[in-house]
Amino acid sequence: MNFNKILAPVAILVFTIGAWQAFHWAGIALAAGGVVMWILLHFTRMVTILKKAANRPIGHVASAVMLNAKLQKGASLMHVIAMTRSLGQLLTEKDAQPEIFRWTDAGQSHVTATFVGGKLTEWTLERPAHLTDTTPDTPVDIPATTRST
Repeated sequence: MNFNKILAPVAILVFTIGAWQAFHWAGIALAAGGVVMWILLHFTRMVTILKKAANRPIGHVASAVMLNAKLQKGASLMHVIAMTRSLGQLLTEKDAQPEIFRWTDAGQSHVTATFVGGKLTEWTLERPAHLTDTTPDTPVDIPATTRST
């Protein structure tokens, strides 16, 4: 069960009741102003993140490897969009659960992330075969350097 969906309204209700007991109608006005300010702060943050993401190609990230290192289980989709500064490429049908998004970098490495209820549950990093192969096909000759004195 997601207690955050219950905790915020209960906290607002307790704050409003406390304000009523302390200041009556002036307290209600103070509580309403505080709640409206809290909502506006979250709305402004969301709009700022989406405005930055709107200027980038969908599903593009500077480095998929760095994104993979920064991701944490339970992070919100909005938090991941803020990290990548890009909307992810949606791989599932719209409004279907779980939602699967992909971010790809210039080297064609990509991170595929699964969100359930807007929270990150799992992700995988996939790199092209030519980047994951560490053994060279042919031996590399390193020329000997000579130094004149």
